Amino acid sequence: MVGGFEPQARWHNSAFLATGSSSFTDFLTMAAPELLPRVRHAEGGAVHAAGLTDLPHGTTIIAAVCEGGAVMVGDRRATSGSMISQRDMEKVFGTDEYSCVGIAGVAGIAIDLVRLFQVELEHYEKLEGRQLSLEGKANRLAGLVRANLGGAMQGLVALPLLAGYDEETGHGRIFSFDVAGGKYEEQRFASIGSGSVFARGALKKLYRDGMSMDDVVLAIMQSLYDAADDDSATGGPDMSRRIYPVIATVSADGYRRLSDEESAGYAEAVVSGRMQVPDGPQAPLRPA
Repeated sequence: MVGGFEPQARWHNSAFLATGSSSFTDFLTMAAPELLPRVRHAEGGAVHAAGLTDLPHGTTIIAAVCEGGAVMVGDRRATSGSMISQRDMEKVFGTDEYSCVGIAGVAGIAIDLVRLFQVELEHYEKLEGRQLSLEGKANRLAGLVRANLGGAMQGLVALPLLAGYDEETGHGRIFSFDVAGGKYEEQRFASIGSGSVFARGALKKLYRDGMSMDDVVLAIMQSLYDAADDDSATGGPDMSRRIYPVIATVSADGYRRLSDEESAGYAEAVVSGRMQVPDGPQAPLRPA
């Protein structure tokens, strides 16, 4: 028995034999709705918000379009109120061959949302014999975020950031979402989480259209360093523990998570540069 669902009785459930859509979420809603990652209300009323700040929260995710694809970087820190609850949390996940998702907010709900999204995309591909378009992936993810609206209204907010390679156009694209499931395509770069304001402010001074993937990774690492400098919930490169931000790329070659050794190389370049110039590289006042 898994989560209250009995495998031996699965063929007696009409949902397995019904003609439905290619959405795994729709299927699960009919077959075993109790397995969906939704927040239940406390008996006799809504869940109180007290103590929600003690739940582990993920923070800063940054994504940017580069020449031939997109880059996403996530810090590794999770916080519970004012405490660091985890130093090496994974916040960036490959969701299929040409897309990845970063998460911010209540960690447990956000991770469940990503897992369901991964299965949703795999389920669609098996039934339809092809992958969803990048626009379709963003629409499906928006629906999953909307399903958590009740939890978000109670303070259990979990938000994703989607980056992918659009096979139709040959370019990288980025989508952000609000708690009601609103979907917004971002231009050039985007960030979510508590350090997002600082990261975005730093990145806008360094980013240039048409940058190579390597240059975009370096620029994002610089902006993440700045975010960690100003936001206590954002973790920068932890050189003593050898914990580095997660760096992922998506291009015509597919999704790739850079190795810890590669991430360390970028981190060391940024940190050594900051030893000489603590505030980092300066943007020119006039365009070249």
